[in-house]
Amino acid sequence: MTSSRARVDIPWTSATFQSVLACSLIGVMGVPLISPLLPDLRAVFGISDAQAGLVITAYTLPGVFLTPFIGLLSDRLGRRTVVLPLLFLFGLAGGGIALEPSFRGVLALRFLQGVGGSGLMVLAITLIGDFYDGERRNTVMGINGSAIGIGAAAYPLLGGALAAMHWNVPFAFFGLSLAVGAIALFTLEEPEIEDTPAMRTYVSRVVSAVLVPRALGLWAAAFLTFFLFYGGVLTALSLLLSDVHGLSAGQIGALFSMVSIANASIASQYGRISHRFEPQELVALGFVGFGVSLLGIWAAPTPILISAMLLCFGLGFGLVMPSLNTSVTSLVSGELRASMMGVLTSMLWLGQTVGPVAFTSVASAAFDDPVRGYRLLLLFWGTATLVSGGLVFLALVRRN
Repeated sequence: MTSSRARVDIPWTSATFQSVLACSLIGVMGVPLISPLLPDLRAVFGISDAQAGLVITAYTLPGVFLTPFIGLLSDRLGRRTVVLPLLFLFGLAGGGIALEPSFRGVLALRFLQGVGGSGLMVLAITLIGDFYDGERRNTVMGINGSAIGIGAAAYPLLGGALAAMHWNVPFAFFGLSLAVGAIALFTLEEPEIEDTPAMRTYVSRVVSAVLVPRALGLWAAAFLTFFLFYGGVLTALSLLLSDVHGLSAGQIGALFSMVSIANASIASQYGRISHRFEPQELVALGFVGFGVSLLGIWAAPTPILISAMLLCFGLGFGLVMPSLNTSVTSLVSGELRASMMGVLTSMLWLGQTVGPVAFTSVASAAFDDPVRGYRLLLLFWGTATLVSGGLVFLALVRRN
C-alpha cells in the first residue's frame, strides 16, 4: 500500500481533456442506451432471448478483433487520424437503425457501429496516458471513469424514456456522435510521441509486453469484468426483470442506472483511493464487490433489493476499470501505449461479446426454464468472483 498525498490540478478548461471525455462518453453509449429495450425487441422482431442478445453481440464483436489494430494504427499514424473516422462511423451506422430495417439489417448496422465504437475507449484512455503522468494521470483517469459512469447512468434511463415513444428512437440518439466528431475535428490535439521503431521491432516489442505475466493478469481481469457485466447484468438480469418482475424498459433502465451512479461516485475518488492501495489490490476488491452483487441479485426477492445490489456492482466497477487503465498505460512508453490499450480493450470487447451469448445460450440449452438457468448462473459466478477476489486481495496485502 502507499500513503503519499498531493494536491492535483484538474485540467477542466483544456479542450483536449474535454475531447477525451466526449470520446469516452460516446464510446460507452453503444450498449447501455439500448439494454433496457432487449425485452421489447423480442416482440418487435419476433425473436428469442438468444437472438435479442445478438443485438449486443453484433456491436461488440468487431472490437474483439479490431482494437489491437486500431491501437497499432494510432501509434503509427497518429491519434486524430484514427479517432475522427470512428466517431463519424459510430453515429452514421447507429443512427441508421432508426430507419427501421429488418432484424438482419439491425444486426448489420450494429456490426458497423461496433467498428466505429471499438476504438473510442482505447484512444480516450491512450490520450490520457499521452498528456498526463504520475498522480495527475491517476486523477484524470478517475475523472474520466466518473464521467463515463455518470453518462452511462443516464443512458439506460434515456433509452427507456425514448423507447416509450417508439422502439427505434433511442437508436437515433446515436447520431450525437456526429456532432462530437465535428467538434473534435477542431479541438483535439495530436500528442508528441517519440519516433516509432521499424514495424518488425515495433511488433516484437508489443508482443513481448503483452505476454508479461502482469499483463496477462490484466487481460483476464478485463475479460471477466465485462463478461459478468454484459452477460450477467445487462442481458440475463434484464430478461429476469421483465419475465419475473414484469418491469418495463423504462423501469429496467432506472435500475441499471444504479451501476453507473455507484461507478461514477467511486471513480471520482480514485485519485485519493489510489494513494492507499495498489492497482492490483483495487482490482481484487472490485471483484469482491462483483461477487457480493451477483449473489445478492440471486437472493433478492424484489426489484428494490436488486437495485441495492446493482449499486454494489457499480462500486466494484469503479475500482476495477481505472486500475486496469492506469496499470496498462504505465506498463509501456508512449510509442507502444495505444497498442497495449488496444489489447486491453479487445479483452473488454471479448467479454461483452461472449457474456450475453454464454448466459442466454446456457440458460436456454441446459435448463427447461431459462429463468432458473439465469438464477443458477448468477449464483455460480457470484460465488466464484467473491471467493477468488477475496483470496487474491489477501495474498496481495500480505505480499506488500
